[in-house]
Amino acid sequence: MEPAHGNLFGYIEDLQELTIIERPVRRSLKTPEEIERLTVDEELNDIERAVYLLSSGQDIQGTSVVANLPVLMRLNPAETLRRVLPKIREVLHVAGVEMQLTAAVSFLTILQEESVSIHTYSHSFLHIILQNVEHRDSGVSNAWLETLLAVIETLPKETIRHEILNPLVSKAQLSQTLQSRLVSCKILGKLANKFEAHIIKREILPLVKSLCQDVEYEVRSCMCRQLEHIAQGIGTELTKNVVLPELVELARDEGSSVRLAAFETLVNLLEMFDADDRSQTVLPLVKSFCEKSFKADESILVSLSFHLGKLCNGLYGIFTPEQHLRFLEFYKKLCTLGLQQENGHNDNQIQFQTLEQEKKYISVRKNCAYNFPAMIVFVDPKNFHLELYSTFFCLCHDPEVPVRYTMAVGFYEVAKILNSGVYAIHKELVTLLQDESLEVLDALIGHLPEILELMATGGENSGSESKLLTVPDLIPALTTAEQRAATSLKWRTHEKLLQKYACLPHIISSDQIYYRFLHRMLTIIMTNNVLPVQKAAARTLCVYLRYNRKQEQRHEVIQKLIEQLGQGKSYWNRLRFLDTCEFIMELFSKSFFCKYFFLPVLELTHDPVANVRMKLCYLLPKVKSTLKVPTDKHLLQQLELCIRKLLCQEKDKDVLTIVKRTVLELDRMEISVDAEQLEKEKQQNEGRSANISDKMFEKKRRDSKTSSALAKNIPLSVSGSSTPSTSKEGKKSKLVRSQSFSTQALHPKYGNIDKCPNKSSATGYSSSISGVGKGSILQFSDDSFRTRSTSNIGNAAFPSSSPLATSSRNSVNSVDQKNNGNKDSQSRKMSLKNRKSNP
Repeated sequence: MEPAHGNLFGYIEDLQELTIIERPVRRSLKTPEEIERLTVDEELNDIERAVYLLSSGQDIQGTSVVANLPVLMRLNPAETLRRVLPKIREVLHVAGVEMQLTAAVSFLTILQEESVSIHTYSHSFLHIILQNVEHRDSGVSNAWLETLLAVIETLPKETIRHEILNPLVSKAQLSQTLQSRLVSCKILGKLANKFEAHIIKREILPLVKSLCQDVEYEVRSCMCRQLEHIAQGIGTELTKNVVLPELVELARDEGSSVRLAAFETLVNLLEMFDADDRSQTVLPLVKSFCEKSFKADESILVSLSFHLGKLCNGLYGIFTPEQHLRFLEFYKKLCTLGLQQENGHNDNQIQFQTLEQEKKYISVRKNCAYNFPAMIVFVDPKNFHLELYSTFFCLCHDPEVPVRYTMAVGFYEVAKILNSGVYAIHKELVTLLQDESLEVLDALIGHLPEILELMATGGENSGSESKLLTVPDLIPALTTAEQRAATSLKWRTHEKLLQKYACLPHIISSDQIYYRFLHRMLTIIMTNNVLPVQKAAARTLCVYLRYNRKQEQRHEVIQKLIEQLGQGKSYWNRLRFLDTCEFIMELFSKSFFCKYFFLPVLELTHDPVANVRMKLCYLLPKVKSTLKVPTDKHLLQQLELCIRKLLCQEKDKDVLTIVKRTVLELDRMEISVDAEQLEKEKQQNEGRSANISDKMFEKKRRDSKTSSALAKNIPLSVSGSSTPSTSKEGKKSKLVRSQSFSTQALHPKYGNIDKCPNKSSATGYSSSISGVGKGSILQFSDDSFRTRSTSNIGNAAFPSSSPLATSSRNSVNSVDQKNNGNKDSQSRKMSLKNRKSNP
């Protein structure tokens, strides 16, 4: 019954807490007196207002002024330094934690913005920083210390020596406070890189030794962590003679935090020690750490597991085979730490201890996973399957997500190191792809293309023969991973995975992609509700289409894109069609886009949804850039027609604005010219013009011969003493002949050749075509004129073989018949007149 009473009391307490939480909170209203105290005269300028608030305002107002100090320094540095900064110095003596932290940040901001020179800064701000760096509150002290360390980076050496180093001698003494000595340790570590080695040896190293032997373990631990920076400043020789003995002594310290600091510093300084120091001094210390970590000093276990990879490779050259095997077994033991079944009692105390230890053990196994690539190097990749594969298997199947996550992050590194032996870990790749945690999957797909490429080629130095046939479960694992990401709420993981799946054409066959992935991408585009995911699927689908060489499959996918997206019922699908077309223009050739997608895109100018038409307008410049003249002149005409319709018929004002802006952009664009096609047409037109010229020359030659023949066989004489009526008839005859010749001079085949110049200028054709046409017309007109002139003087004759001559001859015969008829009618008229005059 007692547990029941305990639970009851616990429930009552919980209900009371809920009652307190649910009580309405009364808003704290300001009294008129408080409002009066917070009111500031609006006529004061920024400097005067800041001084007033620091002098008589409340703490929150003073904190606001301190936070605004960088702005005041930018606007009016002289007045700020003269009037505002002294007030801030006075206020900081009694200021609370919030104002202190704000002041430390503001002083650091002024330093970083370089609002004043470093000389002015050190003169005005450095003393305030030094006064507050030893504040009794550790958070405030650390904030001011961070600002001071940043200032030390910029100060000249003399200023550092007089203002910081000289006072530090007294600050580091045992008589000073603990906070003062801790600050001195961190400052000494920073100063080691600012002075020469002999100055450090004479003035800084004595202080370092004193602080390493401080009575407080916090000071010894803090100074031990600064020995790494000091060693870098004094060089290898002094490090061996001064720093290493201090580290050895600190490694045996009674405080666990001091021993941990000494161990980590030793690992970080391994490169500065020679082989003798490593074998005689460092290695025994490391062995001692490893032996004690499981027994009396578990505090160092997490750090030891984190640095073990670096430690093993750093000491690799001095290990004996026995020591090498011992450290490898130690690593394997850490990899399974906490996974063994616990034997013992199940009372609450043991369970609590087990929970605390379990967190530590999880951290140890996570660190072992982090160090796994380094341990492969340690054992040699050739020995991986024999020495480390079982450990790799355990880590990839670890029950804790952080461990598997770390293995997924480092999987690519492991694959690179194994190189030609990468096939040995293909089962673990499938396991991690099917992991129940999306965090593990997200970590793995970061380098998934590179991992799959190594799997496919069998390593960087292997041949190109695919070895993915030995991974029969890979494709189901990839599809399962995508489906799990799709059903989760983590759409960024899904988007990332779809982007990485674009590598599959280099890994598996196009048929496998077509039947297992391509249609899935189309489904995602049409059904998923997240825009970045849809775009990622669209781009990956375009990549699959790009590498698919089977025309039937290509045409089927293109048809589905046009029918289900471009002509889909949902405007959302039509928008995604435009996104897909944008990816097609990026990945495919211009001719491919023009052949399959140019006209379907232009059809969306009639879309009933304004957003679709608007998106199309944004896309039109890219669409036009795919055209080439003269090959795509008909598509260019269609584009111009669609733009005219948009300008004339668009009713949505937003779309119309974008249309006008797009028209201006399109006018500035230059259409690329298909030089090869243009050269072919030019050669064809030049050949056609040459043939026309040859034919004209041959006709001219024949006409000249037939003229001389007609002059001999059909003489036409014109008497100079003919009657007026006869001269009129002669003029009529000449006029009729001229009209008849002019109407028959141009062959119907070349009757519209004078239109070529206009057409060529409108469509961008070469001007050489129109030039040849003009020359032909002009030459032909000259010949006809000369022929008419010769015919008028009775010397023109045409052979019957020429259609031109035949028509002219027919016209001559018709004229002669008319003249004969006129003569007959005139003779009849004369006889009638004679009869009338002689009745």
